[in-house]
Amino acid sequence: MIPVLDRITHYRDQKGWSEYQLATESGLTQSTISSWYRKKLLPSIPSLEKICNAFGITLSQFFAESEMPYTLTKTQAQLLEASTALSEEQQLALIEFIKTL
Repeated sequence: MIPVLDRITHYRDQKGWSEYQLATESGLTQSTISSWYRKKLLPSIPSLEKICNAFGITLSQFFAESEMPYTLTKTQAQLLEASTALSEEQQLALIEFIKTL
């Protein structure tokens, strides 16, 4: 199992976010997030929920042993990976575009 702080770092890296950007997106303070790393503390469940909401994932997805709890084709995985760099508005537009195809 990947440690919680390593998992948060992984998702931050995927988004290209600093600790400050994660704080802004999650509604937590940067000092709170920074102290987790400095003191090697675990975030509370309510804080993890805020973090997951910022990343657009559920707690279940956060703690999943595999990032992909279901099987995707290579093409589906590429589409999903490419869409993570988009804003929520862009993702919704992409969904609508795909529905029209």
